[in-house]
Amino acid sequence: MFTADNLPILPGEYPATFGKKFDYGTFIKLYEYQLTGFKTNILFDFYNRLSMLLPGIALPIRMVERRAGYAGHSFETTMSGLNVRLEEDKKENLESDFPSSSEMKIMGQNMKVLVYAFKKDKREKYTKKEGVVFTVNGQAQGFLPQSFFEHKSVGMSYLADSILVITDCSKFERRVQEDLFMNSRDRLRDGVAIRYEIEERLEDLIRNHPGLRALREQRRRDEIEDKLQDSKPVAEVLEHIIKKSPSLSKLFLQGLRIKNPFNLITVKTKKQFKGKKFPSYFKISKEYTIDDPKTCSIDRRFRVQFETDAENEYFNRDREPGQFTITLNGQMVKDFSLNLWNGLASLNVTLPPDSKIGDTLLFCTEATDNFRTVPFYNEFYIKIGPKAESIGGPGGKRKEPSGDDDEKTRKKQAGLSLPNIIELRKSEERWARHFKDEKDAMAVKDTGENGYDFYINMDNVFLLNETKVDTKLDHRLLEARFKYGMVLIGISLLDYYEKADKTRNNREEQTTDGQPFSVYEQIYAMSKAISPVLLPLIASLGDLDIENGE
Repeated sequence: MFTADNLPILPGEYPATFGKKFDYGTFIKLYEYQLTGFKTNILFDFYNRLSMLLPGIALPIRMVERRAGYAGHSFETTMSGLNVRLEEDKKENLESDFPSSSEMKIMGQNMKVLVYAFKKDKREKYTKKEGVVFTVNGQAQGFLPQSFFEHKSVGMSYLADSILVITDCSKFERRVQEDLFMNSRDRLRDGVAIRYEIEERLEDLIRNHPGLRALREQRRRDEIEDKLQDSKPVAEVLEHIIKKSPSLSKLFLQGLRIKNPFNLITVKTKKQFKGKKFPSYFKISKEYTIDDPKTCSIDRRFRVQFETDAENEYFNRDREPGQFTITLNGQMVKDFSLNLWNGLASLNVTLPPDSKIGDTLLFCTEATDNFRTVPFYNEFYIKIGPKAESIGGPGGKRKEPSGDDDEKTRKKQAGLSLPNIIELRKSEERWARHFKDEKDAMAVKDTGENGYDFYINMDNVFLLNETKVDTKLDHRLLEARFKYGMVLIGISLLDYYEKADKTRNNREEQTTDGQPFSVYEQIYAMSKAISPVLLPLIASLGDLDIENGE
């Protein structure tokens, strides 16, 4: 303890660590505090990482760079958290109408969700490989990797590097938080029931999000449409190869319904939506009365939709958010999710465990905000029916959503049971989006509509070497062998992993550096390992003569 008017401990002008006077307040010094991987000016890597770890920080933090040897237009900045950064940069980096908000109540725990969709190549300035961020009181407590969006149950491979989901788990009970989050705050605990419920709800939310589905189709169209137009005969050749072998036919042509972007059927798309901060209506789209209730199988969730003029962030914005509640017989429902997108709010509800076939249940909902004195009230009846029979597989058909009479039309792809093959060469700009070096061979993407796109590296170094060494064969034949061989291997691996997923509940088991390895990353790695031996193997096996002992 000593007497002084001030302390000269605040950072001085760069690069002086101290010098400015500290007149009042609290000063904390961290001794021997080592940080690795943040070698750039503090305004970049460290700033971005800290923003990710403190997305909803209560008070801003002033950050100064005083390490010697750095250059830059500035050495100081204010860090306000990821949420503020995303809001400030919305027009520049986010797709229109995003973010969208969702309310979820899972096993009695309340969770708010914000879904962000970034413009192409814009997400990397905010995150590394994080796909879903779980927060409590503005601080990150755990993550799911971006490979989560590549799951077959999610179907967003084309947007995996453009989606970010931020959840707010602040209203979870303390014991549930302790069970769900690791002390390291970098991942969720395994074997916790609520974790799998959360993942399942997020999968459903992302898979059925109309804005993401439309964006995914646009990205895919931009990526492959011209390439597919140039390679229409590919499907015919591959079909011929498969049909020549009964075993290949049985393995590859069952269950792999692939989309054909050239057969087009008409669906409808709505006009541009402009939401209000405080809605003037929030009403159920279709009335379900006691005489004409909505039927729900006892083993399924049911879905009803509401029409509103509320903006997409209405239920999950920082200032004056809306509130939504749903009750059954006067009791709060503990298991539901509500997703709001461009004037349509989709409510998914899990039936109570004591439900019985034949019961008719009355549900009541209220939506309100600080601007309203009387909530928007809706009610509807649900009749519980027997377990539904599965309608999946090649024979199953899905009803297309209806639209308004004044909607404009667009095109949607029809189905074909063959993969889409896209050849890429290093001279093309899109090559770098799918391959890292010349040894890479194949990348697979889920179209999101029960199909796959296969990207083949036609400048694979081992393929190029074979074309130079084996001058007896036309290089086009070698390229065809490489391309079709890779595709057949890829389909076989997809078939294997699809069956394996059913036995492990779609949870990825192989990890690297603590991060799950997606199915597509595994196929990417395996095809790279196989590429050196593929063409020599095909050539050598074709030359075998068993009768002569060769």
